[in-house]
Amino acid sequence: MKKVPDLSRTCGRIRARNVFLIAALSAIASYSFAADTIKIALVGPLSGPVAQYGEMEFVGAKMAIEQINNAGGVNGKKLEGVVYDDACDPKQAVAVANKVVNDGIKFVIGHVCSSSTQPASDIYEDEGILMVTGSSTNPEITNRGYKMIFRTIGLDSMQAPTAAAYIAERAKPKVIAVLHDKQQYGEGIATAVKKSLEGKGVKVAIFEGINTGERDYSAIIAKLKQANVDFIYYGGYHPELGLLIRQSSERGLKAQFMGTEGAGNKELSAIAGPASEGLLVTLAEPFDEDPKNKSIVDAFKAKNQDPSGIFVLPSYAALSVVADSIKISKSEDPLKVADALRNNAFDTPTGNLSFDEKGDLKHFNFVVYKWHQDGSKTLVK
Repeated sequence: MKKVPDLSRTCGRIRARNVFLIAALSAIASYSFAADTIKIALVGPLSGPVAQYGEMEFVGAKMAIEQINNAGGVNGKKLEGVVYDDACDPKQAVAVANKVVNDGIKFVIGHVCSSSTQPASDIYEDEGILMVTGSSTNPEITNRGYKMIFRTIGLDSMQAPTAAAYIAERAKPKVIAVLHDKQQYGEGIATAVKKSLEGKGVKVAIFEGINTGERDYSAIIAKLKQANVDFIYYGGYHPELGLLIRQSSERGLKAQFMGTEGAGNKELSAIAGPASEGLLVTLAEPFDEDPKNKSIVDAFKAKNQDPSGIFVLPSYAALSVVADSIKISKSEDPLKVADALRNNAFDTPTGNLSFDEKGDLKHFNFVVYKWHQDGSKTLVK
């Protein structure tokens, strides 16, 4: 008797082969899609007290990605930004850096805060990942002989002389105090300002750190009043400086305050109120006011985004120099892209940029602004 085929088993094998085929085709489709994009990690604070600076970075980098993609992408591929939140916290920054590694991303824009950038950059260097920050200014980040770390903003060693020159030659205070937040960025630039002032023959009467996150600075304010301080330079971010300015005004301390680019944020006025009027800050040149950037500025404004944020266009520049270096090297190998970055000059919204062997810009200018209580600023000429 002829054996009848077991149709259920045959159908089962057919279904299994179909499932396998569908899975294989899906994997191929997924791979093809991934191969058509170049992923770039965008890392900074989405949360925490300085999330505003992270927003500036993300806005600038995302606009660069959009405009590069609209112009045809890079070597026939589209760019894809992947956002990570490090909360401007060194421990979280390390965790994020490891996630970037695990996610297989080879290019990073960020981090924002120097204290987060430094430990994260150790990981990127070890793993051969290219990182370009548009906001971290502490010199130690690039003083370690790394080959994969770059930045599109000037160093504290460039910013400090601008502040010191204004203090010594324009303000000419009788008694000056230099305060900082005990963090890598804040203490680093405060130390650089102190050194620059002393090089100009200006004695710093008080050099002291305060604790971030405190709500009452009456003790240091009393010390400043007792020393008859009439000028205070602060190294750190806007939350603490805003409180210092407001509480100093409330306690009758009549002194001129000056801060860093890390304090030049509209949120400072919300904290300090009317007492923020007349604060001096050192910032990058107003790139958004450059006529050559009109089309980019208009693109931001069309999205109701503020192009004047201090880290917006430097982050745009950071993304664009990475994209240009991928084009020049005709490669997505981070080592080859880093070589192209180090050996070429790039036309960006923040100027014609070229890098030294450490990955720092060869030229970058800081200028002095006067801050107003409505959050606007006026260039000091």
